[in-house]
Amino acid sequence: MARDYYEVLGVPRGADTDEIQQAYRKLARRYHPDVNKDPTAEDKFKEVNEAYQVLSDPNTRKRYDRFGEDFRRVPEDYDERVRAGAGGYGGGGGGGGRRVHFGQGFGGQGPVDFEDLFGQMFTGGGGYGPIPGADQEAELELTLEEAYRGGKRTLALDGRQYDVDIPAGVLDGQRIRLAGQGGRGGGDAPPGDLYLVVRIKPHPRFRVQGRDIYVDLPVSPWEAVLGASVVVPTPGGEAKVKVVPGSSTGRKLRLRGEGMPNPRGAAGNLYAEIKVMVPSKPTARERELFEQLAAESNFDPRKMT
Repeated sequence: MARDYYEVLGVPRGADTDEIQQAYRKLARRYHPDVNKDPTAEDKFKEVNEAYQVLSDPNTRKRYDRFGEDFRRVPEDYDERVRAGAGGYGGGGGGGGRRVHFGQGFGGQGPVDFEDLFGQMFTGGGGYGPIPGADQEAELELTLEEAYRGGKRTLALDGRQYDVDIPAGVLDGQRIRLAGQGGRGGGDAPPGDLYLVVRIKPHPRFRVQGRDIYVDLPVSPWEAVLGASVVVPTPGGEAKVKVVPGSSTGRKLRLRGEGMPNPRGAAGNLYAEIKVMVPSKPTARERELFEQLAAESNFDPRKMT
């Protein structure tokens, strides 16, 4: 059985949105694989992220509180289907109806045997007709390069393998639909769909904002002063940009269309942000030249307007 999401985040069931967010941020910083080198940290980070995705959304949290770990298997219009099939929760529509009851269990709504509930109540055993399978969700973790390029991926979930077509330029939070790969339907009803929610891993070099990508561009003092043509990395390979003479740290150079691809419109841009770097251990000759420059130059960056 999966761990209770409230227990994962270390918050009470009555926790408000701010408490859940604060707990998530604290644990995400602690277990992020880029920070924590413990072999178990990545699994804990994924568990924390999954718990936060569920509990931070009011509607998803409500379903989780009601149905527990099986909440993804329950159709979103479950109550309406029960009422339509049973003439209301009391049955009563003239014969064949049966009452649906939740005892005292998870979240106060009771333990529910979903295989029995869907297998008997909606597949003919209770006389209400077949019911389509529930839609399901799972996370699909991608590197930025994978999201940028797209392509095919074989994904293993719960002992099953799925062939996934990843569109180029897919963004964090987007869903990829696998038709008919969700929960099983009852009787002759079709299965539900499986939705893969894309999660793009943090990248050591690139930052993504919408479809725009940002990258730091280190330049030497003389390149910043005199200007230069330098190579900048992009997810699709290297590109060249011109550093304008007199550039300072923070100046952004735009590479139009080099951001995330967009199958339905214009691609994003890539912004290379200049970072002027100095040698941490200058040679004797470099020091001599810098001292000469310091003696001859009237430039004072603290008096710039």
